[in-house]
Amino acid sequence: MNPSPANGYIEPVFRPPSEARSLILQVTNGCSWNRCTFCEMYTQPQKQFRLKPQQTIEQELKNIAATGRPVQRIFLADGDAMTLSTRRLLLILGAIRKYLPGVNRVSSYCLPRNLRHKSAAELAELRELGLSLYYVGCESGDDEVLERVSKGETFASSLEALQKIKQAGSRSSVMILNGMGGRRYSEQHALNSAKLMNAAQPEYLSTLVVSFPQGEARFRDGFGGDYEPLDQQGLFQEMLWLLESLRLEQTIFRSDHASNYLVLKGTLNRDREKLLAQVRSAIERPGSVALRPEWMRGL
Repeated sequence: MNPSPANGYIEPVFRPPSEARSLILQVTNGCSWNRCTFCEMYTQPQKQFRLKPQQTIEQELKNIAATGRPVQRIFLADGDAMTLSTRRLLLILGAIRKYLPGVNRVSSYCLPRNLRHKSAAELAELRELGLSLYYVGCESGDDEVLERVSKGETFASSLEALQKIKQAGSRSSVMILNGMGGRRYSEQHALNSAKLMNAAQPEYLSTLVVSFPQGEARFRDGFGGDYEPLDQQGLFQEMLWLLESLRLEQTIFRSDHASNYLVLKGTLNRDREKLLAQVRSAIERPGSVALRPEWMRGL
């Protein structure tokens, strides 16, 4: 994890696991939506949403360039960089190209809503300047579950964003939260999430287990008290429903985040039967498959 130097970078910093070797360049602070009941990333007072001035961003890039340190990849933080206008994003990408010409990939988290007023042509323009990978937290493809957790998105809005990214020639890495609907909504959460992925055909797909280090009270409110968390077997069954329903052409799949009990890796649908066999073994023969111990799990 490599935050940009000084100039008031506001902790904590979050980035996808695959961006561990990237320079983290903060262009916004916090999240403009920040209402999802499952997310605790930007709840601290110092993470109140605001934009970082272009002049400050350019100064940071100058400082990095002056170190002579080679930079090949940049991740735009915080959780909501794509809320910036296309004009602002073009300025930032132009400055990256000017001061750090060795950068070959820029990526960002992306809320689907932030692409509603950006055309595929605009995203293609951003791609030409290096922004080619979007981490999209769809969380679920089920409208009822999405409403319960105050995501502010729907199956349709998520699909529209993912299709727009693909039309622009860029790539998407989608996250689905295992267990987010609890026991009552588990099956529909899995099936509709698979339906969304089948329609979108993302380049990358990952699953994390919903977790609440600071407690479940805020999350449970959205379910009106009707939330029963899934145990290990319930999580595995939900994963089985998801994998059985996925019809992907060439998607790299990962379920290896620290929150997951069962580590799964493969390319879908090529490796689907192998992955299904692992999940079935975890369900039918507990103890036959290596699981991550509770003390090693986390966000």
